[in-house]
Amino acid sequence: MVGKLLKNKVFSISAIVAAVIALLGAIMPVAFGNTANYLFDFSKKNFGWFYLLSVVVIIVFLMWLAASKYGAIRLGGEKSKPEYSFFTWLGMLFSAGFGVGLVFWGVAEPMSHFFNTPFAGVEAGTTEAARVAMGYSFFHWGISQWAVFALVGLAIAFLQFRKNRDGLISTALEPVTGKKTTVKNGIDILAVIATVMGVATSIGLGVLQMSGGVEQVSGVGNNTMIQLLMLFLIFVCYMISAMTGLDKGIRILSNFNLILAIAFLLFVFTMGPTVFILESFTLAIGDYITSFVQYSLRLQPYSEGTWVGEWTIFYWAWAIASSPYVGAFIARVSKGRTIREFIVGVTIIPTLISCLWIAAFGGTALWFDLHEDAGIAAAVNKDVSVALFQMFDQLPFAGIMSVLAIVLIFTFLVTSADSATYILASMTSGGRLNPLNIGKLVWGTLMASIAGVLLYSGGLEALQTASLISALPFTLLLLLLLVAMAKLIRKEPLPVKKADLRRYQKIKEEANKTQM
Repeated sequence: MVGKLLKNKVFSISAIVAAVIALLGAIMPVAFGNTANYLFDFSKKNFGWFYLLSVVVIIVFLMWLAASKYGAIRLGGEKSKPEYSFFTWLGMLFSAGFGVGLVFWGVAEPMSHFFNTPFAGVEAGTTEAARVAMGYSFFHWGISQWAVFALVGLAIAFLQFRKNRDGLISTALEPVTGKKTTVKNGIDILAVIATVMGVATSIGLGVLQMSGGVEQVSGVGNNTMIQLLMLFLIFVCYMISAMTGLDKGIRILSNFNLILAIAFLLFVFTMGPTVFILESFTLAIGDYITSFVQYSLRLQPYSEGTWVGEWTIFYWAWAIASSPYVGAFIARVSKGRTIREFIVGVTIIPTLISCLWIAAFGGTALWFDLHEDAGIAAAVNKDVSVALFQMFDQLPFAGIMSVLAIVLIFTFLVTSADSATYILASMTSGGRLNPLNIGKLVWGTLMASIAGVLLYSGGLEALQTASLISALPFTLLLLLLLVAMAKLIRKEPLPVKKADLRRYQKIKEEANKTQM
């Protein structure tokens, strides 16, 4: 088995490329950071429009598919049932999607926009700035990111459970790219590299926040050495979880994450400015809906600003880079659900949870800055990793909640990383539903190594850069995947509706009576 894995070109080539990236970053951190920054700027300036348009096209396609007659097709046999309860399914979606990212940015993003506003005509620190900050944060954590995950997940789930094929991106693209082995291997290698860089970004962001929290709670200095030690601890834990399999470690941790996250949400909601949270949530939902088209297609060619590139384009690139792993994981846990249920469940429900989280956490921080001049935005502007803990300082039981927040970030990181380890091992072993532990060990080690290199060579900026660069070529594959999915779905026989079946049986009974 191990020998067969080593002979797999997708495994060997992508592992070598990932290892080279890690080694270059470790040996030449300054040159690595400079090169990454150059590529980041080049991609952002020349292909930002491509990211924005691509995500809009994906959203429109999924809306059409969910509303169409094809939405009734079940991912599996017509009588198949979901493998996981709705709560467990939701926990897995949330944890694998961007649970740790939302914990990081739930306070940091609204406060960043409050301090440095998205629009030149909006004065920082005002009520108008607070409203814009909340609406834009909802947009960034809304349907757009989840639509990217849903497209990849739907294609893989359709092939795995409807067609009994492997869950590889290259297999899903066969209607467009053909079955040539060289092309298929190239696609899968690109998907693996994009996944490694996207997940390394998520892990790095979480480590930055954990180290910032530890500094707030204990006074221990926030430096690279502390961050690398935390990363090693996370690595050990997610490897143990990944080795136990999908139905044990990953499922248990996902449920724990969701329960703890809900407890946090309820605490902030009740101890914070409850009415303000509800009002800001309602207003921001309205702003999100009414501004959706404008924000989705917003660029700055006339003012030559950098805000959209640093925020919206980064988020979309991050989602695209993470989509092979998140989509594959979502597919793996979604057997038995209809296409319509899948699209609505993956895009709408996590979006509502994300918006509630931002309204509670970001809204509370905004309230304290607006009404009590708490200075949270100014602190976040200096160090985004302390945002959540600065907000907790304004609430009761600040020390306890800060410690529990570190635990939540830690478990989210472990869950995200063990899910990614599992999926990467599957992607590099021909799409096996139960990949070998040696594959998990290799990818878990490489992921942690790259996250460590990025932290060592440039912190947050290097993490953002890595995500954007790896996403660019994969965006084109996503558009091709959309075309391939449309071709596959149109050839699929539609399920018989219950009303039509009853009508047919009634006609048959009447015909039998006539013959008698």
